[in-house]
Amino acid sequence: MGGATHGGAPEDETGGDCPRREPQALPDPPPASAYRDYFVMLLYRIPTPIAVCRVDGLVLIANPAMAAQWGAAPGQLRGRNLLDQFRPRDPAQIARIMEALRLGRRSRYPVEVRWQTGPGEPERQGELTIDPVGDPSAAPPALLALLREDGGATAAAPPAVPRAAASPVEARILALAAGGATTASIGSALGLTVDGVNYHLTRLARRWRVQGRTALVAKAYVLGVLAPDRWPPAPAAPEDGGAHPTAP
Repeated sequence: MGGATHGGAPEDETGGDCPRREPQALPDPPPASAYRDYFVMLLYRIPTPIAVCRVDGLVLIANPAMAAQWGAAPGQLRGRNLLDQFRPRDPAQIARIMEALRLGRRSRYPVEVRWQTGPGEPERQGELTIDPVGDPSAAPPALLALLREDGGATAAAPPAVPRAAASPVEARILALAAGGATTASIGSALGLTVDGVNYHLTRLARRWRVQGRTALVAKAYVLGVLAPDRWPPAPAAPEDGGAHPTAP
């Protein structure tokens, strides 16, 4: 009964032995380089200013939102030090964080900072959140730095420039776009990724309240960001009213 022989192995309904199922091998995990690529792609799409740096503050990679706080392209931040741009309100706080990392403590460390996006720009203030990341056994670990702006300038800051102004990077992007360059060729010329170029164009479109690249270029000429008498298109000289650093 039940498909079994007396004292023998179980049989299937046809009288033969039940087939054995061989365990299936699990697929190999993606290589580490694939995860790194996914991380970089995600990093560039996040609107929050983020950088990965060494414990001494040397930048390893930064996204376009972080680069905008320096008035630079993301690739230009590699090898620079976060403390060159962001000044802690309490310098002793950095020493305490360094000591905690030296002792192997892994926690989230907030640091109140001040910075400027360019010469003559109002001083901004906010908080850098420092998180040790990577292999827990790694000593010292890499640091993930996220910037949150308080949303206001300090009392002693000079007046903000008009919101219609553009940073030098944005002005160069607009000049190339006005000359008919594609997003990819603009990125190649300025050391930006396609996502980086689109980030700046989207930021400008929201600030100027226009839609489409043609409208952006037209607005740039109206606002004096691009020189009206130059071909190929070029940013207007700052003294002529164009290409001011970006307002907050």
